Amino acid sequence: MKRIYYFAFFLILMTLVGCEQAAKETKMQEVLLQGKTMGTTFTIKVFVPEQRVQELSLFSEVTSLLKDVNQSMSTYIPDSEINQFNRLAAHQNFPISEDLRRVTAESIRLGLSTKTLDVTMGPLIDLWGFGPDNRPETIPSDDVIAEIKQHIGVDKLKLSEQGLMKTVEGLEISFSATAKGFGIDKVAEYLDSLSLTNYMVEIGGEIRTSGHKPNNVPWVLAIEQPDSEPGTREFHKLIRVNDIAMATSGDYRIFYDVDGVHYSHLIHPETGKPVRQDLVSVTVLHASAMTADGLATALTVMGTEQAKQYAEQHNLAVYLISKTPEGLETYASNAFQPYL
Repeated sequence: MKRIYYFAFFLILMTLVGCEQAAKETKMQEVLLQGKTMGTTFTIKVFVPEQRVQELSLFSEVTSLLKDVNQSMSTYIPDSEINQFNRLAAHQNFPISEDLRRVTAESIRLGLSTKTLDVTMGPLIDLWGFGPDNRPETIPSDDVIAEIKQHIGVDKLKLSEQGLMKTVEGLEISFSATAKGFGIDKVAEYLDSLSLTNYMVEIGGEIRTSGHKPNNVPWVLAIEQPDSEPGTREFHKLIRVNDIAMATSGDYRIFYDVDGVHYSHLIHPETGKPVRQDLVSVTVLHASAMTADGLATALTVMGTEQAKQYAEQHNLAVYLISKTPEGLETYASNAFQPYL
């Protein structure tokens, strides 16, 4: 009988020792990575088991990964993959990398679905002074806009197994609305591949989270107040999230005024002109930062009522801030309600 007791005690002791050892092995350390990419900055917080911190080269691997994305999709790098395509004549097939294929495919899908996101609108954006050039000396005429519109449209892009092709001369692509989100997704996929599942990845204000902080503390993200004083930033609302990405778009940071008229950097593909409407901020939550990034832009261009309809029709988690004569008005879609 004593042997049984001794054996049971031994099992309990070994179990306690094992639990203590497991606790030590799973103690997490916060690793902070910061740097510059895609013309902006990135911040990554990831919780790593202490015994793995030294063996991982997270900063060098992440910066190398983001450098590859930038080399593929930056219009500011002369020999980038996207610029090589933009210089190509019509009806010539251009073999593309898997990264560029993923972003192109999703950008085309969102463009056809929303009708307000168009990654070929670079010439129009430049025309209105929101590209590398300064604002125009005169407001573009309808004739000039109509001429440029003949050379834009995601329907003029042909993506196949062989590569990417443009069907009209002069068509160019720019992924300013989706490339940052894709970079975030790439970093998240890399961290997942290392079995690091508690992290926050941010590039230029767009964010993707996974898991939580120690002790099951959720990630807390801020939606910015769109009418804060120039040069200041205030929080409109804080939301607690995990395993989701967040992107916010609005016309309250990039714009100019001419003769009392407000010109936003957001161009409507149908009119070829900056949007003028009451919707000033759109926040989208989605599993993919790239998709959230693109949708935030597309919904902002739509305006309040159309954005509401699109969000409910597609069961999107969306938070809108609109300007009314009585002040700011907010709207949260049904899918966004659990985060409030």
